[in-house]
Amino acid sequence: MGASVGSYLATKLRLSRQERRVLLVSGMAAGIAALFRAPLAGAIFAVEVLYADPDFETGSLLPAFFAATVAYCVYTAPFGAEPVFTVVHLARFDRPLVLLPLTALTLVAVAAGFAYTNALRGSRWLFGRLGIPSWLKPCLGGLGAGAVALAIYVAMVDSARHDALGVLAYGYGFFQKVLDPSGDALRTQMNDSTGMVIMLLLAVAVGKMITTSLTIGSGGSAGVFGPSIVIGGSVGAAVGLGFQELMPAVVTRIDVFAILGAAAFFAAAANTPVSTLIMVSEMTGTFALFLPAMWVCALAYLLTRSWSLFDQQAANRAESPAHRGELIVDVLRGLAVRDAWHGGQDVLTIPEDMTLDVAATKISATRQTCFPVVDEAGRLAGYLSLNDIRYFLFDSEAGKLVAAEALAATDVKPLTPLTDLSLAMTRFAQCTYDELPVVDPAEPEIVIGLLRRQDVIALYNARLAESQPPTS
Repeated sequence: MGASVGSYLATKLRLSRQERRVLLVSGMAAGIAALFRAPLAGAIFAVEVLYADPDFETGSLLPAFFAATVAYCVYTAPFGAEPVFTVVHLARFDRPLVLLPLTALTLVAVAAGFAYTNALRGSRWLFGRLGIPSWLKPCLGGLGAGAVALAIYVAMVDSARHDALGVLAYGYGFFQKVLDPSGDALRTQMNDSTGMVIMLLLAVAVGKMITTSLTIGSGGSAGVFGPSIVIGGSVGAAVGLGFQELMPAVVTRIDVFAILGAAAFFAAAANTPVSTLIMVSEMTGTFALFLPAMWVCALAYLLTRSWSLFDQQAANRAESPAHRGELIVDVLRGLAVRDAWHGGQDVLTIPEDMTLDVAATKISATRQTCFPVVDEAGRLAGYLSLNDIRYFLFDSEAGKLVAAEALAATDVKPLTPLTDLSLAMTRFAQCTYDELPVVDPAEPEIVIGLLRRQDVIALYNARLAESQPPTS
């Protein structure tokens, strides 16, 4: 919703594509900062979620900071600044052995994230193939979500039925109950049956995956972050209860597993380990779990590089259409035309008074696609391409009536061997020519060669390959 507001404002204000991107990121940061009371995490998430690799939209970071700060202050003024979830005081992490069950938790969270992602994609695919009006699909999705919730409600024992409805709406109330340090809140409710509690937690996790997938896949309005917290927290608490039975001396707090389960699940599903690490800490009001959270987020991210909740997530800035041109300039910065230009080649020039039928006989013997037009003194007077004279190549009678100067473009800016290559790429981007004239720096009207677009691309690829780490 925040991103949509930013994009809408950019449209109304008729801003550029780059400015639209900044507003989109800022809107996303503002929405998360306010609703989840997580300003730092909101800003970092907004610049991190655009890419699957560990890359950031650094140009939008400061605007995201400002937007998150303002949104957080405006929202918390009437509603308070308390964390979204309340956690009983946690001491600084000092139990290294807990990393072993946390590794197992991460593996389970990754599997759950994979299932969640595929459920969302499967639901979109299914509703996309239904031959019914678009306005009817969300109704069908809502009906399916309600049916799933009703089925889980009926299947649960009486003491668990109210909590089972956490598969609908936000589910934050259920997650808050899961954050009981010892798990006794749910155990007491379920007659001290750990097995029944685990069954309830897994039912809520799986049910939430299905109801969220049906809602979003059918075109309904819903987010993925809120449900991810409930799903990951439920899975984490279930794993924590299991290990508490096996390792009671090591696993003493179930809420730790719930918090870290939520962190591992969303880091795996969204490919956002850094912002997830911060977000879970800000939402719970404690940074005591920073070290184990780093462990589960990093491990989850490494195991899930090949898929993501967000289909449009680019791999990195180099693969992003919004930055491709910028990165080409960055790679070529410091290079000159002479680094890509193969000097010494013969260049076919066309006298400006030469008729096009005569020029056609000369063109057939060369591989050039563009031709400098010169005056009697050999000075550059214009520029022709094959596209400009294509018609006259097949109509010699018409070619006898038209001289080269009549069709030559006079606004083509030549290059010199010392021209910065990034400027040359800009010139190529501003025209339709595949070759640009290179002139003598001492005599700027005398053509000494042509720079081909493909020569610049070849040099760019070579430099990019040099900068990449070697592959095994």
